[in-house]
Amino acid sequence: MCGIIGVTGRPDAAELLLEGLERLEYRGYDSAGLVLSVPGSLWRARAAEGTTSVGALRVLAAEAPGASTGLGHTRWATHGHPAVENAHPLFDCTQRVGVVHNGIIENHAEIQGRLVASGHTMASATDTEVLAHLVEERMAGGMGLAESVRVALGEVRGSFSIAVVSSDEPELLVAARRNTPLILGLADGAAFLASDIPALLGQTDRLFVLADDQLAELRPGSIAVSTLDGLPVEPPALSVHWDLAAAQKGGYEDFMSKEIREQPRAVADTLLDRCRPDGSLALDEAKLTDEDLRSITRIHIVACGSSYHAALLARYAIEHWAELAADVDVASEFRYREPVLDPKALALGVSQSGESLDTLLALREARARGARVLGVTNVVDSSIAREADGVLYTRAGPEICVAATKTLLAQIVALDLLALKLAQLRATRSPREISATLDALHRLPAAIEEVVSRAKEVDDVAKALGGARDFFFLGRNVGYPVALEGALKLKELSYLHAEGYPAGELKHGPIALLEPGAVVVGVATRNPLWEKFRSNIAEVKSRGATVVLVANDGDERAAQLADHVLWVPEAEHLLSPVLDIVPLQLFAYRLARLHGLDVDRPRNLAKTVTVE
Repeated sequence: MCGIIGVTGRPDAAELLLEGLERLEYRGYDSAGLVLSVPGSLWRARAAEGTTSVGALRVLAAEAPGASTGLGHTRWATHGHPAVENAHPLFDCTQRVGVVHNGIIENHAEIQGRLVASGHTMASATDTEVLAHLVEERMAGGMGLAESVRVALGEVRGSFSIAVVSSDEPELLVAARRNTPLILGLADGAAFLASDIPALLGQTDRLFVLADDQLAELRPGSIAVSTLDGLPVEPPALSVHWDLAAAQKGGYEDFMSKEIREQPRAVADTLLDRCRPDGSLALDEAKLTDEDLRSITRIHIVACGSSYHAALLARYAIEHWAELAADVDVASEFRYREPVLDPKALALGVSQSGESLDTLLALREARARGARVLGVTNVVDSSIAREADGVLYTRAGPEICVAATKTLLAQIVALDLLALKLAQLRATRSPREISATLDALHRLPAAIEEVVSRAKEVDDVAKALGGARDFFFLGRNVGYPVALEGALKLKELSYLHAEGYPAGELKHGPIALLEPGAVVVGVATRNPLWEKFRSNIAEVKSRGATVVLVANDGDERAAQLADHVLWVPEAEHLLSPVLDIVPLQLFAYRLARLHGLDVDRPRNLAKTVTVE
């Protein structure tokens, strides 16, 4: 997630902005920048040195002129690789308008085409820059800054929290938001804005919430808020009782609980900006042409850990929608089985960090054997992103907790998008079917929000099973990778014995381990093998195991088989894992907390594995 801070009416604006950016560093970022409003012009400094960029800005700011108004930004790249020219703030052609932005402008390509045709020059590869040029156009026509921003935002689709400064109105900051957070602050003679509370702690305790589709005008000592339609509104006050450490976690006890609750936004952002006006799907920087993808005859997916489970789910989607054969390998084993590939094979590497060495080496092996290579990662300009022929980015924002949560769900929906793209190119699904599936994907964030809101119900189940030591996770069809992920989360976080199996394998060995006291967690949401799965659960029940089922709302037949139920909304079966995984995350989280363990930093584990 990008970080934003702004101030007007403080003679120490540069230092205040730098301190705010330092407080936002916990969010993760790859570049940073400042813009200060000075008489008749804007002064800007930017750095793209990864997580040392704010420190580099401090050096640059030693040359900054005195100013009382300005904006600061830390960027987590989505459009355009991490580089100085893509760092915010971004300017218009005249360099009299500066913009910082968190979010995604979904229709930026079509807006950019119109702007370039009318004579504008783009200086970055970002989606954000079009906002600066749209505001420039309106101001050139005689509008003030606030009205120019209001009209410009009427042209954009997507999510945003933005802040804009202009040398024409040097003490004014204009801010607006849709779907991404922005808060406002007020003090004697000064006004503030920020994407997150930590940036403003210690500056003021008069904080306000800017709601969706509202615009704020900040001047020294005053804030005026209106809707994007121009109607004045009174922003609600925000009460804050956090210290800085708690605020960095958004008020949550730990990063894992915060990131679980960020999953609806991670999925929504990953789905944004994927559909062109003609209905065809776009895949970020996938330099592979449609003809390249159309010629693929087989897909080989390599991944590790939770990413491997996303890969297993992708196989179901690719084979069902695109009718294309797909293999899945644990990345660390792929090179050593002498895989058979050719130029019509696509090797797909899935890695949250883009730096997992096993996955990177597997992709290199695939390329050496003639395959095309596509990366799926959360980090722009990571090693896998640089080395692949193309890349499909998840847009989950930085994930601090070692155990994957929001990055996993983002991977699953990104891979679903790839499966639909292949189906579209191969004409294995009709435009109507693809459109209906896309609509269903866009409904997932609200459904995830609903599942997360039921955390208390999951906590109650975890408390009832707090003394259990042996857990067996079962699933069939797409429920099997979900079971593997549930077992992985539990063993990662709680250090309890947990194993995941396809339910049909029970009688081939695992059933011998079942006895009273063992807990069987079954993924019982409806899929084509639901009736068979019911029989599997009846078998474990008869052996005395305690049964916990993830089941669709209102499914009484499933509830009759269970001692405890974790309810989730119903979804099309290939999309249901995005919902089914969430209560298992919450279950593992609560059991770990009950055992007094650090959920953010499980023992012996690292966020990124960079050794074989």
